[in-house]
Amino acid sequence: MARKLLGGSQARNSHLVRSHAHEEEIPGTVNVQTVEGDDAYYGQALFPVPAEDPNDPLQWPRAKKITILVIICAYSFLGNAALLGPGPYLTLWSELFNISPADASTLISYPNLAYGFSSIFLVPLYLKIGRRPVMLGSLLAFIAGLAGSSQANTFSGLMASRVIHCFGAGICEALPVQLVNDIFFLHERGKHIGYYTFGMCFAAVSTIPAAYMLPTQYSWRLFFYVILAFACALFVFTFLFVEETSYDREAHMHHSVSPKHSEGAVTSDTLENPEEAKVEDAAGIPLRKPYLKTLLPWGRTDPNVHIFTLTWRSFSYFLVPQVLWVITSFGIIIGLGALAFNYVFPIKITAAPYNWPEASSGVQSLGSLLGFLLALPFTSSSDRLAAYLTRRNNGIREAEMRLGVMLPAMIIAPSGLVVYGLTAQLDLHWIGYFFGSGLACWGGYFYYCFTLAYAVDSYNSDTSEMLIAINVGKQAVSFGLGFGVLDWVMARGYAAIIAGAFGAVFLANNLMLIVFMLRGKQIRKFMSTSWVAKLHGRGGGKAPESP
Repeated sequence: MARKLLGGSQARNSHLVRSHAHEEEIPGTVNVQTVEGDDAYYGQALFPVPAEDPNDPLQWPRAKKITILVIICAYSFLGNAALLGPGPYLTLWSELFNISPADASTLISYPNLAYGFSSIFLVPLYLKIGRRPVMLGSLLAFIAGLAGSSQANTFSGLMASRVIHCFGAGICEALPVQLVNDIFFLHERGKHIGYYTFGMCFAAVSTIPAAYMLPTQYSWRLFFYVILAFACALFVFTFLFVEETSYDREAHMHHSVSPKHSEGAVTSDTLENPEEAKVEDAAGIPLRKPYLKTLLPWGRTDPNVHIFTLTWRSFSYFLVPQVLWVITSFGIIIGLGALAFNYVFPIKITAAPYNWPEASSGVQSLGSLLGFLLALPFTSSSDRLAAYLTRRNNGIREAEMRLGVMLPAMIIAPSGLVVYGLTAQLDLHWIGYFFGSGLACWGGYFYYCFTLAYAVDSYNSDTSEMLIAINVGKQAVSFGLGFGVLDWVMARGYAAIIAGAFGAVFLANNLMLIVFMLRGKQIRKFMSTSWVAKLHGRGGGKAPESP
């Protein structure tokens, strides 16, 4: 009886969320109509439906969820900062290692490739053995690679160390989205994926301190020392506060349904002692896992996840239009924007007619930072628009309902590349570099956040497999576009490549927004009956259950 009373007390002191929302036959279409007793957000039932278990990540206190989000966003920031921050060092490295500037740029482009391709190995691994051990292990690889980079004395040694730390940090290309999917509800996804995106984009500012570290005693090595110190601190916070978020919700819901607690099992004792009945019912709710147990470094191992099957099957998502759009959006923004800006600005601004000192070659990221900061207040706009349209649609939510907020960004982002390219070609006032990158990054932020949220909404049950395809694809696209950017602009000119070719590709990709707004549901319906859907019929890389 004492155990039952303890369970009852715990249930009364902590509210467990309840909902009857469900996904309709077409993936991405969710019925969020409420019934009596449901928890709701703006009149909409919560989805996914959580288990009546305080250990379900969806049931965790909001403070715990936000703490995990902050930590994973910090990891995303550090990972991207370590990747892109050394942009101002390309000229120095070309002289130090006696290589061409184009070869020096591979110290960013090849690690960028490793950053994305690590998902092929790490995403199936965290599905198999849990998010927590993989995150802790990836942080250790990140730390080791940073330590090696800080001590490298040769081009090959620096390349190897940078590939290692970028491979480790590559998990934060997939894990933040996975954690948002694990611990937050549908109506919160756009906002929280946006915060992760801002952490990733904010890394562009790392070129400023990187450039100003050049005149110091430790020169470019100081950058890696600083990132290394923050990475070690982040490992400690991760160990203390990031609990395993892998949870078999379906198994718990099946286990919780028993004849004893079914609606028809009403006895005379229950009618005579309703308070005792409540305690008996509450006693069926598991106790919250103690804090010390959450510190165990291993997670929940899923014996049904077949790593090889999940890996090869994920590549079929390249054929899904919504996923392909995320790949091209991210790849183009990274390749045409971030990499092009990082490569071109230090070369232009330190030469005539600007003649800026080398220590100021990283301040171009201020334009990008300003663009991201001005876009940040719109992070929750897609969730609010989708909630409004869902209410007007009688509680039926479509994945495309969040896309309307992207319309202004569709045109503004490519115009930033035009401004940037013309400024570089005609040697216009230096403010043009900041204005162009700011416009491109303001619009790019919308496409970073909401194309990804749209894809997760459309194929929620197979988020992990989708993330493998997205990360591999976008890094391959950005690598291909950024790899030869210096050679291209030297041969054809800044205006022809950045303003013309890159701007046109960017605009063509952005215009696909209209297609998905008008025909997105039809595309989802068609794909739900295709061979790709049949291939993913059981989802999650799990083997068929034995009869």
